[in-house]
Amino acid sequence: MSKKTQRISARTSRRDSHRAVLSVSQPDNGPERARGMARGLTLLTMRRGREFRLGVKTKKGILDVINAAALFNMYAPGTMDDLLQNEDGPSLNALVDKAMHTSESNLVFIEERFVSYGPVVTRPGKILCVGLNYRRHASEVHLPIPHHPVLFSKFNSSLSGHNQSVKLPVGLAQKFDYEAELVIVMGRKAQHVSEQDALSCVAGYCVGNDLSARDLQFDRGGQWLIGKTLDDFAPLGPYLVTAEQLNPDQLKIECQVNGEVRQRSSTDDFIFSCAQVVSYISQHITLQPGDIIFTGTPEGVILGYPPDKQVWLKPGDQIACSIESLGELKFELV
Repeated sequence: MSKKTQRISARTSRRDSHRAVLSVSQPDNGPERARGMARGLTLLTMRRGREFRLGVKTKKGILDVINAAALFNMYAPGTMDDLLQNEDGPSLNALVDKAMHTSESNLVFIEERFVSYGPVVTRPGKILCVGLNYRRHASEVHLPIPHHPVLFSKFNSSLSGHNQSVKLPVGLAQKFDYEAELVIVMGRKAQHVSEQDALSCVAGYCVGNDLSARDLQFDRGGQWLIGKTLDDFAPLGPYLVTAEQLNPDQLKIECQVNGEVRQRSSTDDFIFSCAQVVSYISQHITLQPGDIIFTGTPEGVILGYPPDKQVWLKPGDQIACSIESLGELKFELV
């Protein structure tokens, strides 16, 4: 290692996390930065103690954006939420391009096996969810196809990440169920947008699971909020793939419990496409950058089984949800 590299490494390691975040998250005094969404990237949120920081999955490993910005003395958003809410995509793309073409940047790449994941988005302004958005799922639970998207919400306290543990509140409920879902992440304000323009407001997509307590959801007179938004009941991750890289309405989706496939379907079974969902919501609620939308779950949930075959989730179960091109979200129930 050269003396220059040693000096840079030592200088970077001496910065504490709080100062590092500020160094890349505060606007500089130069010309106004270009705004927009990141393009061509696979992003993630890394957890460092109580801090979340932005990472980019590359051929060299996971780029630590905060350390890279400090190394190259470049501005970049320090967290996923900063990236989305400030529309700082061009700054991030410039930093990634620099890191990928500079040998000195090897200091700021991490092997993914050493990464601890946070929820892909940690501070969304809104978490909106669509119920009954797959035709075969509506059929299995014996409900009619809705004429409009059925909406409910979750709270930020329900967010959790890839490879995390989710504690089941067994003192409150017993009928715990999985729901693998495609999640839309907004990258631009959407208010009264048309279906044609709706996807231009989307930053990217990720894998989520709308964990549900069916006894709280249905046995208390239709308490969808209580049944859906318990702590850590919205695992999200491991990656956010930027929107232009895929067609969200043509993706294979799967959920496994303890290695057994329980859900296997495709988003081409959507009742309402992603564009229709975003457009519909925007007519009633203004969507902001960083908001997330769970788009519904396909057939195969425990609720759809005959009553004598319903074996609900329990502590110790291992859940794995995967969506084509978006990766696999894993978590354990405790």
